Amino acid sequence: MYGSPPEAVDWNDTVDPEATALFDSADAPGEPTSVDAAPKPGWMPTGFVEWFAIGQTLLPALLFIPGSQAFRLPIRTGAYAVSLVAFGWWWFNRAGARRGRHPATRWIGFTLLWLAMMMLNPLTSPMLVGVAQFCLYFAIICPVFWASAYVFDRHKLVRALVVLLICNGINSGVGVLQVYDPDRWMPRELSSVYSGAGGADLLAASTFIGPGGRRIVRPPGLFDSAGAVAGAGMVATILGLVFCLEPIAWWKRGASLGFSLAGISALYLSHVRAAFVVTLGMMAAYFMMLALQDQKKRSVAFGALACGLVVFGLSLATALGGDSVSDRVLTLFEGDPRDLYFQSRGNAVEAALTDLVQEYPIGAGLGRWGMLSAYFGEDGPRSRGLFAEVQPTAWVLDGGLPLVLLYSLVLIVTLVGDLGLIRSLADPEDRLVATIVIAANIGTLGLVFTFIPFGTVAGMQFWFLEGMLQGAMADRPRVASK
Repeated sequence: MYGSPPEAVDWNDTVDPEATALFDSADAPGEPTSVDAAPKPGWMPTGFVEWFAIGQTLLPALLFIPGSQAFRLPIRTGAYAVSLVAFGWWWFNRAGARRGRHPATRWIGFTLLWLAMMMLNPLTSPMLVGVAQFCLYFAIICPVFWASAYVFDRHKLVRALVVLLICNGINSGVGVLQVYDPDRWMPRELSSVYSGAGGADLLAASTFIGPGGRRIVRPPGLFDSAGAVAGAGMVATILGLVFCLEPIAWWKRGASLGFSLAGISALYLSHVRAAFVVTLGMMAAYFMMLALQDQKKRSVAFGALACGLVVFGLSLATALGGDSVSDRVLTLFEGDPRDLYFQSRGNAVEAALTDLVQEYPIGAGLGRWGMLSAYFGEDGPRSRGLFAEVQPTAWVLDGGLPLVLLYSLVLIVTLVGDLGLIRSLADPEDRLVATIVIAANIGTLGLVFTFIPFGTVAGMQFWFLEGMLQGAMADRPRVASK
C-alpha cells in the first residue's frame, strides 16, 4: 500500500540525485547498476504489458488497410476487448492477487457499482447498449488492477515507457508525413463518419489551408479520424524529452529527441489547441516535480530543451502546414485565455454542470451518446440524439451528478496518492520513474475539461500507467517516518 507521506523527507538521503539514471536496473538503493551491465532482454518486446502498449497503436493502424471500414467496430473495440481478456486471465489465474493497493481502489469500486446500477435506469434502452457502455468503462479502468501483476520492477516499467515512446513517436511521424506527402501517407479511407450524412461538411471543417493554397486534412496519424494524431503527439513529446536527457547511447538520445520533435510538430499540425496547452502543462508539471526533488541540472536541461523544442517544432510545422498553423497557435495569446476556453469548451462544461444535471440528476441512461449509441441504440427519444463533447457531459449523461462526483474523487485521490508515492520512495531513481508516469497522467487529467479521455483509449492508457507504476513500486524501499 502506498501509505501516507512522511512528515519530513530528505530527497538526497541515499544517492546523489544528479547521478541517477532512469535506465539503471538496480533494485536496491545505493547500488546503481548501468543498464549496459545488466542482463539485456533484447530489443524485441517481452511480456504482455509491452505487447499491450504496442496494440494501442497497432490495432487502430489496421484501419489503414483498404476496405477495413467494414470492420471498424471490431477494430476500434479491439484494445478494450484485450483489456477485458487480460483482466479475466489475471483474475482466474492469480485469484485476483495484486501487488500493493491503489489508493483509489475503494472509490473505483463505488464508481463501478453506481455504473452497474445505471444499467437498471429506465432511460437505458436497450439493455444491450447499457451493458456495452458498462463494459467500456470497466475495460478502460481495469488495467489499474491487472497491469500491476505483470510489472514487478522499475526496469520493466521503463521498458514499457520506451515502447510507448516508440509507438507514439512513429504515430506522430506518420502524422507529419501526411501533411508533407498526403498522396503517399494519408489513409485511403477516412472514418465512415465522413461518408455519412453531413460528412462532407465535417471533412471540410477538418481541413486547413496550407502553402500555395493547398487544402490539408488535419493529420490522423495511424488512425482514420482527422486530427487524431494529437493524442500520440502529447505522449511522444513528453517521453521523448525525458529520455533524450538520459545517459544512454547518443543514437538513442537522438531518436528520443526526434520522436519528441515529431510529437510537437504533429500537435501543431493537428490544430488541436487544447492538446498543445495540456502538453505544456505536462512539461511544467515534470519540471516542477524535478525541482522539488532537487534535480537542478536535470530540471534546467529539461526546461531549456522543452523551450527550444516548442519553438523549433512550430517553425517546422509552419514550414509544412503554412501560416495557418502559427496563426492557430497565436489565437491562444489573443485576448483573455478564459474567454477563449469558455467559447471553445468551457460553455459545454458549464452546461453539463448546470442545465444537464438539472435535467438528468441521476443520468440519462447508459449508452445515450457516442459510438455505442450509434452502433447499438434504437431509434426513439430514449436512445439517441445526445451529444458529449467534454468528460463532465459524458459523466452526467451516464450517471448524473453522483457519477461526476465519484469519478472526480477517484481521480483526485489518485493524483494525491501518486504525489505522496514520490515523497515516500527512498531511491531517487524510483522517484524519477514515478515522476515520468505522473507527468504523463497529468496530461490526461487536463483533457477532462476539453475532451472525453475516460471514454477512449487515452483513459485506458492512464489506468494502464497507474497499474504498472503500482506494481513496479510495490516492493521498493520507503523513506522511514521521522
